[in-house]
Order: sequence, then C-alpha cells, then structure tokens
Amino acid sequence: MSTSRVDPTVVSAVSQPVPDESRWPGLATPPHSPLRARAAEALFRHAVKTLDVRVTFPDGTVLGAGGPDAPEMRIHRPAAFFHRLGADAKIGFGEAYLVGDWTAEDLAGVLTPFAERLATLVPPFLQRFRRFAERMQPSAEENTIEGARSNIHRHYDLSNDLFSAFLDESMMYSSALFGPGDTLTQAQHRKLDSVLDYAGVRKGSEVLEIGTGWGELSIRAASRGAKVTSLTISQEQKVLADARIAEAGLSDRVDVRLCDYREATGEYDSVVSVEMIEAVGASYWPTFFSTIGKRLRPGGQFGLQAITMDHDRMEASAKSYTWIHKYVFPGGIIPSVQAIEDGMRENTRLKLAGMREFGQDYARTLKLWRDRFQQRWDDIRGFGFDDVFRRMWEFYLAYSEAGFRAGHLKVHQFGFADPR
Repeated sequence: MSTSRVDPTVVSAVSQPVPDESRWPGLATPPHSPLRARAAEALFRHAVKTLDVRVTFPDGTVLGAGGPDAPEMRIHRPAAFFHRLGADAKIGFGEAYLVGDWTAEDLAGVLTPFAERLATLVPPFLQRFRRFAERMQPSAEENTIEGARSNIHRHYDLSNDLFSAFLDESMMYSSALFGPGDTLTQAQHRKLDSVLDYAGVRKGSEVLEIGTGWGELSIRAASRGAKVTSLTISQEQKVLADARIAEAGLSDRVDVRLCDYREATGEYDSVVSVEMIEAVGASYWPTFFSTIGKRLRPGGQFGLQAITMDHDRMEASAKSYTWIHKYVFPGGIIPSVQAIEDGMRENTRLKLAGMREFGQDYARTLKLWRDRFQQRWDDIRGFGFDDVFRRMWEFYLAYSEAGFRAGHLKVHQFGFADPR
C-alpha cells in the first residue's frame, strides 16, 4: 500500500525558523498559485507512491512504499509546501525545508530515493514541457572574470571559521579517497597524493595549481620538493592558505596569487586542479582546457579531480536554475566524463593517461562533514549564522550526499599527459 493512516499526534510539532527578511528576502512568505499547487501535489503524490520512504501529513495520511523503518519525511504545512513546489519545484522543495514546511530526522535517507529516481519522477509526457516551466540561470551569474569573483565570494568567503568548524585538519573541501582504516585526514592526503601522482609532481617540479582552497594541496606538493604557484579568486582563502603554508615552513616554495585562471602566465611541468572545474561554467570550458594546454611545458602532465554526472543528465540540466545555484554555488555546472575528455581533446594536445572513480567515498566524506557541522552548530552560530542558514547547510550537505549515494553524481580523478 502507498497510502495509509496514522495517529495525527505522531506527526509532532516542529520549531520552524522565521527567516530574517534582511538576510532571506521573500523566503518567509510562500508563493500563491492554486493551479500550480494542485498540479504539484498530484505529481508529488504520484512520484512518492513507489519510493522507499514514508511521507506523513498532519492529518495522519501516510504516502510512500516504505515500511515502518523507512526514512520519514514529515510535511508540517502541506499548503505552503505544495505552493512552493508548484511555483518552482527545483527551488521550492529545498526552500520548504529551510522554513520548516517539512522535516526529516534522516535527511540524506529521505533524499536518496528521490535522487535514485530523479530522471523519472516527472512522467515522460510532461518532461517535454520542462523548458517552458523551468527557470534558466541568470545572466548576472555568468562566469566572466568579474562574475566568477562574485560567485566565488558568495560561497567561499562566507567565513574561514565556518569551514574550519566542520572540515578536518587538512581543510580540504573536496572528496576524500578512503583506504582501509583511514581517518578523514588520512583519506584526504591519499586523495592529494593520487592527483599529484597523476600530475607527475616530484622533487624539482614547477607546479601550477588552479583553485587554492586553503592550501593543503600546495603544502603536499611542496613537501615533495616541488615549487608551486597557486591561483585563487577568494580573498578569505588566500589569507588562511598563506598562514597555513607559512606555519608549514613552505612559504619559500609556494606562491599563492589572487588571480583568475584566465590571467595565468608562465609554463609549468605540472598543472593540478581539484574540484574547481564545477565553478567554470560550460561556456568557459574551452578556455579552461586551452589554458591548461598553454601553461604546460612539452611533456607536462595534468591532474584533475572533478564531480561528474552522466552526459545525458548534464545536457538536460545544463541551463537549469536550481536550489543549489540560488543558495550555494551560483554559476556552477557539473561536467560529464565525456565533456571533460572531449574538451581536453579539442583544446589541448594532452592525452588521457589514467582515471579513477570514487563517488561513494564522496558520500562518506559528506556525511562526516554534516555530522561535524551539526556537532559544532553552537560554535558556528557564534560566527553570526542563523537557524535558516543551519537548515540550508544541512540540506546542501544531505542533498549532495544523496546524489552520490544514488550514483546520480560521481567523482573522478583524471591524469592527462602531453606526448611531446
């Protein structure tokens, strides 16, 4: 059965955050569109019938194919939930969570069945109309040099204290690569060693890193005896990366520059980039790939780590404006393996020399981050973040974890080499 009844008292009240209008303009008041809301409710009820979840309503109705132990999605304000979903499903579903229209104790567990069926949640006969109903990414978030700085600032410059609170001591904000018995820090170093090996980084190498993060890759490469030029467009990241590099005693071997990859100069033995390509934007991929080719000396190597999705899903969603774009990563697009291989072949002389996939390690990494975020919330609140931000961050981390658990998202490392 996909519909049943429970005692309404089981669907307990929940403390619902009230969004500060100055921080979250327009979020507190759901849109009002009765026709769209009715259509969204019909589609939602149809979609969850076969999902391994339990969806409970205040009147005691239960939807879903999940048994008593299945992850539970509790809808507290059905009218607001369906109006948000009807106005814009790709944004409204997440926004409804931010304001407490629905909750879940096992958030990633609820989201994973949705992610597993992402391509079929909307009936095929309705999918042909998606392009008329979906919002497109705004031109203001185009990844021009100035636009990219603005997009990066909105996420990576939130607060170094925030990221320090939930990341491990390596300060790596990308998937770890776990070996047997690894701690998160050990798995992050395993990941770095792997991508540095793909890039051929060794003693005496001159290395260009595109996307500094907080400096750990530069530290790891310099510890091998390499000399590193690292590029970032985040002022906050540069400040902390410089401090961490100095603390490691490697300032003489690492030069962190506030510089867009398109403004890079010089030639290097190796280029390395870890999960930065997702912020480039599809229209700028040819420039990104050609820059790598130009910056590498003959015989050079390129190590890349990238979140990926299947090519057909990438093409279908390439211009969509989603909750992730609005609240977390403006201007972003996740490439496919095919897009990366085609882009490298069409814009460089480099040849694919190696590749590995470890998407389930990303799911594990994200769970560890989310657990630590929740454990450290009292500290994070002290940095000036409110309860809506807490729910936003929890949803972002759980939503991402679900994508990797379901296989909708993957993560790959690539090695490319110049045959000259």
